[in-house]
Amino acid sequence: MITGKTLIDWGFAPGPWFAEGIAAAQAAAERGEDPRAAAAARAPKQRPQRAMSAPGALPYHLNIRAENDGDAANIANVEAHMAELMRVPTVRAGAVMPDACPAGRAPGTIPVGGVVATENAIHPGFHSADICCSMALTSFANADPTALLDAGMTLSHFGGGGRPRGAQIRPPAEILQAMEANPFLKTVTSAAIEHFATQGDGNHFFSVGRRASTGEVTLVTHHGSRKPGALLYKAGMAAAEATRRAVSPETPSHNAWIEADTPEGEAYWEALQIIRLWTKANHYAIHDLVAEALGLKPVDRFWNEHNFVFRRTDGLFYHAKGATPAYDGFSADDSGLTLTPLNMGEPILITRGRNAPNGLGFAPHGAGRNFSRSAFLRAQTETPADQLAAIRQRIDARFFSGIPDASELPAAYKNADTVRAQIAAFGLCDVVDTVEPIGCIMAGDWQANAPWRRTKAARDTQADSVG
Repeated sequence: MITGKTLIDWGFAPGPWFAEGIAAAQAAAERGEDPRAAAAARAPKQRPQRAMSAPGALPYHLNIRAENDGDAANIANVEAHMAELMRVPTVRAGAVMPDACPAGRAPGTIPVGGVVATENAIHPGFHSADICCSMALTSFANADPTALLDAGMTLSHFGGGGRPRGAQIRPPAEILQAMEANPFLKTVTSAAIEHFATQGDGNHFFSVGRRASTGEVTLVTHHGSRKPGALLYKAGMAAAEATRRAVSPETPSHNAWIEADTPEGEAYWEALQIIRLWTKANHYAIHDLVAEALGLKPVDRFWNEHNFVFRRTDGLFYHAKGATPAYDGFSADDSGLTLTPLNMGEPILITRGRNAPNGLGFAPHGAGRNFSRSAFLRAQTETPADQLAAIRQRIDARFFSGIPDASELPAAYKNADTVRAQIAAFGLCDVVDTVEPIGCIMAGDWQANAPWRRTKAARDTQADSVG
């Protein structure tokens, strides 16, 4: 009698195919044929194993240099991650931007400001949960900047969750239909409606400024794909993990990949393009709400993603983790111009790419950080109130939650002049215009009064009184 144990003794790995394999082997034995060969014919084909490369075997481009001790420590951490990342079997090239900073502690985690080109592989961990984090600009011929900011405080939506029922705005029907037809996105349509026309938290913003070249009052927004993107990332990581376990178990889980030339890979690539369309529509839904409320007519608009996966003519997949594409034709709606913010008090750069080989055709996406949010807050000698007062002498800085987030004030970011100088020094792109800052809305510390935080504060107070 042939059983599952028989197949295991023959060297087969257990799996869903075992029932079919046992039946085929038993039938072959009864016919006087080789049962082991019959089982083997039903077994999944063994996929070629992919080993990690030797340390240092694949170099990468480092487009950043230290200007102070904080820079030096930050760059050392970035280099340590990149050294491990370049060992992943699918990787063919890498580059680091001037705004680079680590994005996790696990060795080989792609840093913010990292670009990695891979062969026949899409790595969800390389684009992370905030898929298609991006910038969008709309300029108006005549507009009151304060009125724009007032409208943003009313009509945009920052913080956790989506818009409440009764205030939700449906995305375009064709995008929802595309989601429902995609195996990775068919379960996210509810989130796609709830989170449409929202901006989230962290470094995302609603900024109002003036174009240096024309004087036009201009709205610029920064955010990604919100919960729909996070759900796609989660599903993508699960699919990638299955591939990693099958073909490269020594590769760290966070660097797992989906093989692009499989039906699963094609569906995931399609899902990324759909999420991209949702995110673009998400930006302009906010812009249009404000314009309609104020009776404004847009005279110019363009956008670009800076946290996404791009496929170039060489067939490789370029994963930009916080890096702006700087080559012609990076997307079907490429205007030739891209946006690079620095901090709320500095101009937003309007740039044109140079397709620099040392940047793999990419440029920075912002100013970056030398320290984590918590490390930055611990190191401050000037109070957040003083920092906020200083920036409010220059711009109309607002926080949607009503509570400032000190980790988003200008001091939390790298020196803007240094980043601009290094963009020029490494020849990554050209600054062709700027949006000079007038005011900015960010989420603020929307969790300040969260129940878990109030509980912790009460517990700490009780402990102090006992002590």
